[in-house]
Amino acid sequence: MKPRLQTSLGQQLVMTPQLRQAIRLLQMSTAELEAELTEAVETNPLLDWAEASDDAAAGLPGDDAPPAELETSAASEKDRDNDDWSPDEGPWQTAGGSGGSFDDDDQGSAAERIAEPDTLHDHLLWQLHLSHLSPRDRRIGAALIDALDDDGYLREPLDAIAETLKPEVLASEEEIAVVLHQLQRFDPVGVGARSLGECLHLQLAVLSDDTPGRQLALQIADCALERLPKSGIPGLASELKRPQAEVEQAVQLLRSLDPKPGAQLGELSHDTYVVPDCVVWRQRGVWRAALASNTLPKVGIHRGYEQMIRQCGENDAGYLRNHLQEARWLLKSLEARGDTLLKVTRCLLRQQAGFLEFGEQALRPLTLREVASEVGLHESTVSRAIARKYVRTPRGTLPLRAFFASGIDTDGGGEASSTAIQAMIRRLIDHENPRKPLSDAKLADLLKASGVPVARRTVAKYREAMHILSSHERVRIA
Repeated sequence: MKPRLQTSLGQQLVMTPQLRQAIRLLQMSTAELEAELTEAVETNPLLDWAEASDDAAAGLPGDDAPPAELETSAASEKDRDNDDWSPDEGPWQTAGGSGGSFDDDDQGSAAERIAEPDTLHDHLLWQLHLSHLSPRDRRIGAALIDALDDDGYLREPLDAIAETLKPEVLASEEEIAVVLHQLQRFDPVGVGARSLGECLHLQLAVLSDDTPGRQLALQIADCALERLPKSGIPGLASELKRPQAEVEQAVQLLRSLDPKPGAQLGELSHDTYVVPDCVVWRQRGVWRAALASNTLPKVGIHRGYEQMIRQCGENDAGYLRNHLQEARWLLKSLEARGDTLLKVTRCLLRQQAGFLEFGEQALRPLTLREVASEVGLHESTVSRAIARKYVRTPRGTLPLRAFFASGIDTDGGGEASSTAIQAMIRRLIDHENPRKPLSDAKLADLLKASGVPVARRTVAKYREAMHILSSHERVRIA
């Protein structure tokens, strides 16, 4: 054998700074995005708040120019269907009379004031619910999620998790480790780690192999992270026998990662207000969606500084050009965020029109994979697009994740979503004889008679999830 040169062709996703910024903005909530834009304007002289007349400069749609869906709002009332609702109208009612009303005032709707944001555990349980794991593995996954702290770390040993699952599930540490590996692929990246090194490793693993400093950063995260504070970059370079510049590059990459991936979601759990990202309404029998652009401040390029580039010296011009490029990247990332969010929302409207018309009973089974396939995006992109995002509908302000549900086969050959089954259970309990409440077994029989075969234990699980007391406890308060 002898050394030789060989060329090959291949395709790889390179995580450029622009792409990384677009991904980060996509998964932000409206409140986080507003804070991000405020910081960007304060640190970049080429960015400025855009007035109403500066919307064209900002490259974003303005309030004075409503989206295409709103252009017909000036049409005469006689051209509208009686049951249609638009963002400028008052209470809305479905044709069947079962729709929820939607009132708005200067202080915001009641739904916006009481809407509850995601916690880290809610966000992970929702992804677990939509995963393709077996029921047994889902129970293991739920136990793992319950053991995570607010930063997203698993502090409990696997043998302790195994004890909490007994006697319903007898799982070995190897089985739990396999499910943990699946959980560590959930959003946010890095969740489920048992140490800081593992957390950083999980985030590095999703980066492209071509990311500068990635391989050395993985080595440091796995073997030398605890020695970095004591040895410093020069000492670590000597220990690893690598050039100091390479070690410094790898350390900078490590510092750009999030050491507490669950903290952001944990902080949002204390918020009591939710700002909708999209608005949904029905026009002439068709559901429409548009970005709630008036809820976010507009940013644009400061034209005065842009014109100064031609008049400055070489050093000053280079400084301004760098900030100009960063400003343009930010505006493009904002535009991409809006396009992706709107694309996903419109897909959800096509899939779940019945849910908006008739409520939870009409919610059909829908997974991230189905939506990703329809809109041509990766599942992780769809997950980021709907994370902590809310939509203002005639039924109130709802989280986008409310449009997803797992399914159960029915006798008719179709599927019923778990949310729809919960709504059926609630309706049966609401109409039961208060002196003789329906048992879980009786509820299962009634559902089976309706073509939805579910076991008694499944009914009990759904009833407990809705915080409804058992039959013998309900009869006492009747």
